[in-house]
Amino acid sequence: MLQPGDQAPSFSLPDADMERVSSDQLLATGNLVLCFYPKDDTPGCTMEALEFTDLHDDFVAAGADLAGISCDTCASHGAFRDKHGLSVRLLADTDGEVCRRYGVWQEKEKNGEKRQGIRRSTFIIGRDGTIHHALYDVKPKGHAAAVLELTRGLGTDSVS
Repeated sequence: MLQPGDQAPSFSLPDADMERVSSDQLLATGNLVLCFYPKDDTPGCTMEALEFTDLHDDFVAAGADLAGISCDTCASHGAFRDKHGLSVRLLADTDGEVCRRYGVWQEKEKNGEKRQGIRRSTFIIGRDGTIHHALYDVKPKGHAAAVLELTRGLGTDSVS
């Protein structure tokens, strides 16, 4: 698992509009809040995405960009974004490679059945690519507001 002080793994993934977005692009203007979530348009993921969308302008004012990553396709991300009016950029990690590099692809058990899936996690990454906060097993309700407070603590041009 990644910890504060670690260098965030770099990546390049397609977004909901099938445009490639790199971690370098996302960090070019400030800090990055990177959220890994299990599945588009499910209750918990929708709640989390809507809360981040509601606070989007506050994150921008705090000097941070927002991105969400799941293993869903670009088409699924586009439908999810459009259905709920999301402002969070959604990135498609369809092969799970970035999820594995961030340590969020893990075995989960539900109703006695074990399977691989994304452990809901958020990373707050400074503009220099250093992880400042690594939050695993987060609960969707109220998470965006808590992350905003942590992000504000970094300042607008955080460099460790």
